Amino acid sequence: MTRLLLADDHTILRDGIRALLSAEPDLDVVGEASNGAEVLALLETTPVDVVLMDVQMPVLDGFATMPELRLRFPEVRVLVLTMLDHENYVARMLEAGALGYVLKNAAISEITHAIRTVAAGNPFLCTEIGLNMLYKAVAQRPGTEDSTAEGHSGADLTARELEVLKLIAEGLTNGEIADKLFTSKRTIETHRQNIIAKTQAKNTAALIKLAVSRGLIS
Repeated sequence: MTRLLLADDHTILRDGIRALLSAEPDLDVVGEASNGAEVLALLETTPVDVVLMDVQMPVLDGFATMPELRLRFPEVRVLVLTMLDHENYVARMLEAGALGYVLKNAAISEITHAIRTVAAGNPFLCTEIGLNMLYKAVAQRPGTEDSTAEGHSGADLTARELEVLKLIAEGLTNGEIADKLFTSKRTIETHRQNIIAKTQAKNTAALIKLAVSRGLIS
């Protein structure tokens, strides 16, 4: 039996994952946390094999939690479950000691496979991220067109990220963009972080310049 700790600041997401995992006889959710500080406190008293943890959390996020978790609980394995898909985030969490990384839009079959893989002490990278990294590596091979500058100009942004970029450039706040796109403010914040990571823009002015270069605004 693999004992799991779910760490995500959205209660509804934790409830959903717990419900889905209840059908797996070898997986047992023994605790929940809404931030990294709660994760560390629970690990003091609760035997856990795998922490299924988001990166974006209040109080103590995934980046800040990992070093302390690895130091104090080296036997506990961490599988990141997040919306952040840029390789910078993947690399930072894996370098900090996470054993696996899977996106929240993955099928439950992939998530359960990831849990079992990490529980066995083996690394795991979800299919979508693995393919994205492969495509980028192929595009940047010697003899191919330089995709780095193109990527920094926004060529690797998703359709939704381009839509969010346009609204940012129009001066809308994260809350206003969320209302306009019928989604949550947290989702927009994630899209914004992905845009900044992919474009390496340092501020809103740089994002506006990018939007103009992409023809999103005049």
